[in-house]
Amino acid sequence: MAIVIRFSSPGMNAAKYDEAIRRIEEAGAGAPAGRLYHVCFGDKENLRVSDIWDSMENFEKFGQTMVPIMQDLGVDAGQPEIIEVHNIIEG
Repeated sequence: MAIVIRFSSPGMNAAKYDEAIRRIEEAGAGAPAGRLYHVCFGDKENLRVSDIWDSMENFEKFGQTMVPIMQDLGVDAGQPEIIEVHNIIEG
C-alpha cells in the first residue's frame, strides 16, 4: 500500500533544501528505492515536502540517510504526517 509522507519543518528554506538534496545525492540516495514522487513547495523561507512511497519500510530505510543530513543542517524533520494512499492517477 502506497503512503503519503508530508513534512512541515520549521526553518526549511530554499538554501537548506538545496543543500540537503545535494548531500542526499552525494550519499547515493537521490533516487531511493520505493519513492514514487517527491515535491517541494511553498514560500522559499518556509518550504514543505510531500513524498509518495510504495511502503513504510522503504521510507524508513531512506530516513537512515536523510535524518542525519537534516540534523546536520539544523532542520528538525519533526514527526511527518503519514497517510495511506487510496488512489493514484498519473497524467
